[in-house]
Amino acid sequence: MAILNFDASTVTPDSTSISPVPAGIYVAQVVDSDVKPLKSGNGEALSLTFKILDGPHINRQVWASLNIRHSNAQAQQIAQAQLSALCHAAGVIRLQDSAMLHNRPVRIRVKVREADGQYAARNEVTGFEAIPGGAAPAASAGKPAAPAAPWASAPAAPAAPAANTAAPWAQRA
Repeated sequence: MAILNFDASTVTPDSTSISPVPAGIYVAQVVDSDVKPLKSGNGEALSLTFKILDGPHINRQVWASLNIRHSNAQAQQIAQAQLSALCHAAGVIRLQDSAMLHNRPVRIRVKVREADGQYAARNEVTGFEAIPGGAAPAASAGKPAAPAAPWASAPAAPAAPAANTAAPWAQRA
């Protein structure tokens, strides 16, 4: 218990919508992650919290849950393929700790799972890809800028075109 002495009539309520963001492609970054046992007891899921970095839904959060260890081989393979896509998009090819994915802007595909029975409509992250050019777009006027991706800060390009113009993480075999 905490004594607050707070009068809610003196503060305008937060008007942030609790409805899902519309389906689409968003620039976002992982801000929290954890491995949790599945309620079914059939394995473990990597739970990821993404924060949207630009557009009208800036700072909204969406979640992904990947069944990285599962008694069903197909469910595990699908989740591991999704995790591989996220790792490639974030430029983290040899993932040792989920924190290595944090604060690395990527593009995520979000869909809306319609309400069914006891569950309200909710977002589901269904895909990951690298941001073209390797950096997040500039933030909208008046909005906080997205943190620069650590791999995006490279020295100025030489006047002559480079032989290999692929992003550094794409050059690895």
